Amino acid sequence: MHSSISASQWGSPTAPKKALLIHGLTACSSSWEDLAQLLAAEGFFVVAPNLLGHAWRRATDYRVSSLVDDLQPYFIKDTFYDVVVGHSLGGTVALSLLHFLPKTKQTNVILLDPPLEIEQTLEMHKSWFLNEVTNVRTIQELADDFGWSRRNCMLHAFGVSMCDPTTIEGVFSHNRPWSFSGLLRNIPSHVNITVLASDPKVGAVCHLEHIPCGVERLDVKVLPGIGHCVHYERPDAIVDAIQLPKAKL
Repeated sequence: MHSSISASQWGSPTAPKKALLIHGLTACSSSWEDLAQLLAAEGFFVVAPNLLGHAWRRATDYRVSSLVDDLQPYFIKDTFYDVVVGHSLGGTVALSLLHFLPKTKQTNVILLDPPLEIEQTLEMHKSWFLNEVTNVRTIQELADDFGWSRRNCMLHAFGVSMCDPTTIEGVFSHNRPWSFSGLLRNIPSHVNITVLASDPKVGAVCHLEHIPCGVERLDVKVLPGIGHCVHYERPDAIVDAIQLPKAKL
């Protein structure tokens, strides 16, 4: 893996397939380690940018549209991705950058428990995240609270430690009213979207009533018993959702 202030990469740049992974609020590019390793083993070149306000990347404008514009360099010269995966805030960013995707290439977009409609609970979410970045939990506390692997607990704590209250305040105040479900109503013909929603009993922020029904090229799956950080708990479910070609026998 190659890390920098802006992105992490896995696999070979000459690989036949490409994946773009967009992390969530308070996370960082290296938080994708488990999924990225699986994708690299399947022949993908994997790129995971660090969003503005994360990994010490400070900004003054935290609108989702600005986070999207910051990712434009990853699409220069008609760069395409077979797969785009976004977790949480990264899911709303992924949903907002569909216009960057070349129309000549079919792209699978996987949204991991995206917060589509949280205006009514926005202050609660903001308070929770402010506490997270102010009182960063230890690796052992994260393991006890969530049961994640030691590696994922370390990567999570690393990401949180590089984020500050200014980012949290900006993300929540610059995106009001928080409403992104409408973006799912008109999916371009060259894009297929799968929403992997967490279990409401264990902290889901994506709720089925916020997802439009009867939309072409939109698939929705709820993962029973799985919390908000799907990529920590079930990276295999994400790979399955990408629908990789089966090996010939």
